[in-house]
Amino acid sequence: MTVQAFDWMGRSIPFRAGESIASALDAAGIRTFGADTSGQETRYFCGIGACQCCVVRVDGVVREACVTTATAGMRVEALEKRRG
Repeated sequence: MTVQAFDWMGRSIPFRAGESIASALDAAGIRTFGADTSGQETRYFCGIGACQCCVVRVDGVVREACVTTATAGMRVEALEKRRG
């Protein structure tokens, strides 16, 4: 069985078929997803896309990680790059 994975900020994150990005990140021990455009930490919270606390960039497009299905080879990044 081939393990599928996506890239999170240079780290390979494995996932199961049908799993959301947020769930896969959580299973990998990643609890915060970086800062949003106002400087607040993003994270997995509601799990249904209502709160938008888990927004990330997926292949350059802003998406809610909790309702976006992980796919092999996708590139997932924090909205804002850390400075300093």
